[in-house]
Amino acid sequence: MASEIKPPVAVIAGPTASGKSGLALALAERTGGVIVNADSAQLYRDLPLLSAAPVGDDVVRAEHRLYGAFDASIACSAADWSARARAEIAEIHAGGRLPILVGGTGLYLRTLLDGIAPVPPIDPGIRTRVREATVDDNYGHLATLDPSAAERLHPADAARIARALEVVLSTGRPIGDWQRERAGGIGSQVELRPLILLPPRDWLYARCDQRFSEMVERGAVGEVQALLARTLDRRLPIMRAIGVREIAAYLAGETSLEGAVTAGQQATRRYAKRQYTWFAHQPPPAWPRFHDALESQLLPRALELLGASA
Repeated sequence: MASEIKPPVAVIAGPTASGKSGLALALAERTGGVIVNADSAQLYRDLPLLSAAPVGDDVVRAEHRLYGAFDASIACSAADWSARARAEIAEIHAGGRLPILVGGTGLYLRTLLDGIAPVPPIDPGIRTRVREATVDDNYGHLATLDPSAAERLHPADAARIARALEVVLSTGRPIGDWQRERAGGIGSQVELRPLILLPPRDWLYARCDQRFSEMVERGAVGEVQALLARTLDRRLPIMRAIGVREIAAYLAGETSLEGAVTAGQQATRRYAKRQYTWFAHQPPPAWPRFHDALESQLLPRALELLGASA
């Protein structure tokens, strides 16, 4: 019996500033593929500069989807993104083209490929109580009700602690139980062509610094000023985007522009370090890792790993 032919999906993942967008453009041009965003900050239309979203010639060279798809006032979850990405991938496949997933939000990719835990809706009263409590109180409560989850989480990880606590309080079951029942993933239905970019850290951090400076020079301060003028809930994902807090401090007169840039560069490097660690260890070992600085002369080798020749 002939094996089932599965439609291909390319995945280009890795930390911020690692060269994912440039590689995706090269792959799209060679295959006629469509680039699909898998980066949480680039989902929002309010910070195209600060999130390094594709603009200008990039969007002319290849079709891009799910960039700037949400307003800043919306809290888009991994499940929300996964549903949209599944629909985009199906439409791209229907047109006989290659979907190219590109991004550094590991949770998004894992949710899409492996599925999501079928946790029932959280009781609104419980959610309110948990979200209004301090992270220390929530962590102590979680350690009593779900010690295994508390052990896995950093005591300062407010969002994940709150999520684990509201799940066990609302459902009576630890979040780990639900996560073992993941459903809805497309990983088994497609032919994955993944590549993880893990360039030398010195090269990566230098790119992080340079890119943040360029963002500010091109108008990122104005983006943040316009965002703050909307007086949105500070707990929204967009308000936690790298650079928002640092530039907001400058706009409030709490630091100089130079100080804001330095702080933004540091925050970007720290984020890249966390992403680097996640992508080095969490994806399947069979996924190729590309450890060189992705300069133009190395594009052919990267494209070959993705199943395309230069």
